[in-house]
Amino acid sequence: MAATPLEHVDVYTSGNDGYKTYRIPAVEAAPDGSLLAFAEARKYGGSDPGMGKQDIDLVLKRSTDNGRTWSPMTIIEDPGELWSAANPATVVDWQNGRVWLLYLRSKPERSTATSRPGTDDMQTLARHSDDNGLTWSDPLDLTKVARDYSDPAWQASVVGPGGAVQTRSGRLVAPVWKVKPYAVLAIFSDDHGQTWQRGSLMPGNQGGNEDQIVELADGRLLLDVRQNDGPNRLLATSTDAGQTWSEPRPGVSVAPVACAVERLTLQSAGDDRDRILWTGPKGPGRKTLVARLSYDEGQTFTHERLIADEPAAYPTSRCSRTKPPESSGSGPTTASSPSPPAHRVPRTQGALTRRTVSVAEDQIALERPDRTPLPYADESGDWLRNISCP
Repeated sequence: MAATPLEHVDVYTSGNDGYKTYRIPAVEAAPDGSLLAFAEARKYGGSDPGMGKQDIDLVLKRSTDNGRTWSPMTIIEDPGELWSAANPATVVDWQNGRVWLLYLRSKPERSTATSRPGTDDMQTLARHSDDNGLTWSDPLDLTKVARDYSDPAWQASVVGPGGAVQTRSGRLVAPVWKVKPYAVLAIFSDDHGQTWQRGSLMPGNQGGNEDQIVELADGRLLLDVRQNDGPNRLLATSTDAGQTWSEPRPGVSVAPVACAVERLTLQSAGDDRDRILWTGPKGPGRKTLVARLSYDEGQTFTHERLIADEPAAYPTSRCSRTKPPESSGSGPTTASSPSPPAHRVPRTQGALTRRTVSVAEDQIALERPDRTPLPYADESGDWLRNISCP
């Protein structure tokens, strides 16, 4: 069969709209089918929140034609000069159509390394939208939920980026990582986001930071974690919807970087088999972006397919669907329209052009007639690009 072409459309371009660069994307499929592309708009360079002279605003663009065109950029939060609003993680409450956006806000020159325990130097916040991302609520302060203020060493808690889920029971669960020491956990809500609780830390002293969650076919949660040391990511499971976690085991072998994990198909929802999609850089380092499929609910990730043979990292993905998870046990379904597309920031310098890339026909493309999301981003922030199958 002929290779499936991917249409590339630039979404955010470095130097535009008064920002030096854009990083850390998150994509969400709203209940009305529109796509929401969030990003950090970094004013003075590529450095992280609180690192020297840095100012980061949280921004959004919307698409109503499956990613082919995008709205003008809107600023969800500009907390002030040299403040940062960053690290978006989103989830849709399919029981009421509300889109949740969790993120961090940090004071000038306060980073995960310099935030002071017991203070609001670095806050964990949440906003929601009841009109598919057109407008947003005032922020809800979750700092004292996501962080133990009585712990004299706990400096900050950071969501995601990306990777929050709604379980089939309706619980909203967001992945979180903390310092110091490094560790991972989840926060969750059983009342549609009105109140939130903090779960236990993943056991062990191996650390871990940027993380994402996917619900398994049997109802357990799988946590995919960026490692602090060593060649492999960390994987842990929860049998109580994020309250506690198993001892971690080795995951995909990859350089330490944020990666994406997403439910692709679910047999109990009518698909032919269970599939989980993992996306990240194969290496060396943050280079050669690939997608891998798991047919055994995260035990292994195989069937590797190349997305881009270039520097790439910080992938984010979301499969669209037309109805919420079923409490009876069936999982999320995908819409018949194209799934949310991919987002990336190539390291290439020079002129910005629209181009078409061919990806060899692979098992993912053959098995997903409604098109698979293959998203990613990188360090340089030259542009944030949307990719979709025509």
